[in-house]
Amino acid sequence: MPEAARNPIPVVFLHGVGGAARAWTPQFKSFAAAGFAPVALDLPGYGGRPLPTSMDFQGLAADVEAQIAERGLQHPVLVGHSLGGMIAQTALRRRPDFYAAAVLSCTSPAFGNPGGDFQRKFVADRLGPLDAGKTMAELAAGLIGEIVGPAPEPAGRALAIDCMAATPGESYRAAVECLVRFDERGNLPHIRVPTLCLAGEHDRNAPAPMMERMAGKIPGARYVCLSGVGHLPNLEAPAKFDAAILGFLHESLFAAMPAQT
Repeated sequence: MPEAARNPIPVVFLHGVGGAARAWTPQFKSFAAAGFAPVALDLPGYGGRPLPTSMDFQGLAADVEAQIAERGLQHPVLVGHSLGGMIAQTALRRRPDFYAAAVLSCTSPAFGNPGGDFQRKFVADRLGPLDAGKTMAELAAGLIGEIVGPAPEPAGRALAIDCMAATPGESYRAAVECLVRFDERGNLPHIRVPTLCLAGEHDRNAPAPMMERMAGKIPGARYVCLSGVGHLPNLEAPAKFDAAILGFLHESLFAAMPAQT
């Protein structure tokens, strides 16, 4: 029996700004079948959880640590998408030896200058419609349409829209505003767990060339770009997304182990 099946390693999934724990539903079956123990977390303000007075990355990482501790998970793998990938980077700095491995999907090591033209436009484009009175349910389809690739799987696209529509406007706003303060570039050379930087070919929010440069700053990191997908690869092409991560995990965590009988 494979070691992963006898002693399943937890894989903790962290969602993005308009996501939810249930956005990882496509991954549960394949990761469990591969001998892992998948766990998806709702961030504060999502999934019916209360929104904190202020949202920052130290607090978000501390919340993830608390949820991991509550579940009694030891040395889990972190899989973070977008905002979740930023939280994962913060968690890796806070507890550098606690995690078995990390997957940073469609994310970046810093948002950049909060007062820069790109950053101001990013925030204005996302919060302007809310300021004008639109609801997340009204905006969801358009927001998802802007970030996926040319041919997402219909079921995944529908789930993405449903998660975005269910996101409270206050939570979405707090998360977007939190992004502008993110910067973990200084810690990239100090990450010492096996790390996969996973990009989407058509991702405009976390462009593949930027993620390749990011991987080059992390000792021993692997970089993979998934063809045909945008910013939501776990929903656009779940089989391709899962295969990339599972291949990385089996090679990183189990290749050097002796065979078990």
